[in-house]
Amino acid sequence: MSNDLEELSSKAATEIEGATDPRVLEQMRVDLLGKKGRVTELLKQLGGMAPDQRKAFGEQVNRVKETLSAALERKAQQLGDAELARKLASETIDVTLPGRGEDVGALHPVTRTIRRIERIFNSMGFESVQGPEIEDDWHNFQALNIPESHPARAMQDTFYALDGSRLLRTHTSPVQIRTMKQRKPPIRIICPGRVYRVDFDRTHSPMFHQVEGLYVAENVGLADLKHDLMRFLSLFFERDAEVLFRPSYFPFVEPGADVHMRWGDRWLELLGCGVVHPNVLSAVGIDPERYTGYAFGMGVERLAMLRYGVDDLRLFFNNDLRFLEQFR
Repeated sequence: MSNDLEELSSKAATEIEGATDPRVLEQMRVDLLGKKGRVTELLKQLGGMAPDQRKAFGEQVNRVKETLSAALERKAQQLGDAELARKLASETIDVTLPGRGEDVGALHPVTRTIRRIERIFNSMGFESVQGPEIEDDWHNFQALNIPESHPARAMQDTFYALDGSRLLRTHTSPVQIRTMKQRKPPIRIICPGRVYRVDFDRTHSPMFHQVEGLYVAENVGLADLKHDLMRFLSLFFERDAEVLFRPSYFPFVEPGADVHMRWGDRWLELLGCGVVHPNVLSAVGIDPERYTGYAFGMGVERLAMLRYGVDDLRLFFNNDLRFLEQFR
């Protein structure tokens, strides 16, 4: 029996050393050392042996079991290391190879337009100022001389909080109010930012962007307003702007005007403007007898549509990469 054990051990060791597949090696372990394995079955014979034989044979079987277990573990480690080396070799990156190139992202066309507007007005002496998008009625309406009966206050035009005490600003004019309350003239600012109104179609969005401007000082009037806006439009569109000012009504300016620009054979409305109403200056503690000013407001998306030849406002917000990649 001792010879059989040695033969089993020698043959098993040779088979283990020749294994090349981890799954085959695992099957060898089960056949040798499993519950019904060949070595395990030998231990079951101990019960029928004499006490002196039982001890000697049991020690031999245990030594064979330990030897084979060590051989199986060593071979499993070798096969694992070989598999890892193979994977590493196949996944090696040659850092000396030229790069494949990555697509470079770009600013959104609306962001590009806002930055272009800011650069132009900053070069003209205007400071960019930001303000909160959640406002109260006083800053958004009352201080701007907008009466309670004005349609702009209606629920169908304005996003109000449930309790009616707050609203999403409908224009960036509240930033002008906050600035005039904090500073003394002369004030020359632009206020870019998001605004919100209940409207959505190919030329309107419930969230869009505005840039409003304000210049308050002594002896500021329509001539200054016309000069600055014509200069801006010429710089923005990179050509001499043919501009038409048509009378219009806005509660916070008097007189007010819509600015139209010739575009081919058409006149397109681009923005609204006017001389700041004395009531607005009084509301923020500025003496309307000493100071005057002008204000204007423009929709960023409208200028972007004209500059880039876009005919549907919704394209700016659909996140379609086929559209956005054109602006890289």
